[in-house]
Amino acid sequence: MIQKYQLTKNKKEILGITFFQIKALKDFSSIKKGDLGGWVENEVNLSQEDNAWVYGDARVSGDARVSGNAWVSGDARVSGNARVYGNAWVYGNAWVYGNARVYGDAWVSGNAWVSGDARVYGNARVYGNAWVYGNAWVS
Repeated sequence: MIQKYQLTKNKKEILGITFFQIKALKDFSSIKKGDLGGWVENEVNLSQEDNAWVYGDARVSGDARVSGNAWVSGDARVSGNARVYGNAWVYGNAWVYGNARVYGDAWVSGNAWVSGDARVYGNARVYGNAWVYGNAWVS
């Protein structure tokens, strides 16, 4: 399998975590070979398959994973054991962390937080200053 991105030497340390900027190695979706993306702690954080991508100043860390056709952008944060997949979008200043899952065609944006064992899926939109946490499911 041809790798779709690599970690660059561009790095930054935030709260003791070192993040590496990603760079596309091939064209896919709207991404062109050579495009710089957002920041990941390690290669586990972003799938090498499908069209998933991390943009801008967005950061993915811990055991969190972005896959499928999902996009994480802006200043969004995905961390812990969180998963963002399917056609989901996490953007703005949104945070997804803990064991949270965002998937399907769901969007989490603005200053929204999704945490704990919460699920946001289907065509759900969580935005503004909303918090979804604990065992809550939004669809």
